[in-house]
Amino acid sequence: MTTSQRLAELGITLPEVAKPLAAYVPAQRVGNQVWTSGQLPVVAGTPTHTGKLGAEVSLDDGVACARTCLLNALAAVAQVAGGVDHITRILKVVVFVASTPEFTDQPKVGNGASELIGEIFGEAGAHVRSAVGVSVLPLDTPVEIELIAEVA
Repeated sequence: MTTSQRLAELGITLPEVAKPLAAYVPAQRVGNQVWTSGQLPVVAGTPTHTGKLGAEVSLDDGVACARTCLLNALAAVAQVAGGVDHITRILKVVVFVASTPEFTDQPKVGNGASELIGEIFGEAGAHVRSAVGVSVLPLDTPVEIELIAEVA
């Protein structure tokens, strides 16, 4: 089954690639890898949530934000790779979580992205990951994700 067929089976449509907020590109290919810039939980140019985990944003909403960030990252990779079916493996995910000092469930937020990768790519989605807490993210969003993928 191709990745595009798997996405259709899951009822997922990749979004349009988010426009950069500053002077950078959404993704860049280097050899057989594509590296993304940080992708936010933005739909049609608007953040789905704002605030911090441990304050205004619930864990469930943080997980949903991570899933949205991941889909935005996959869209950026697909655009550079020539389509989603050219993504052969997910190598690394970096998850930034805007959170209060007391919040320590950054890995659970990151699971929103990691579990979705597993649903889409199966074994080819096994990846390394970092999930770190930060004080603030662009547009006051609660989550930002960077992705490195192997492509054909």
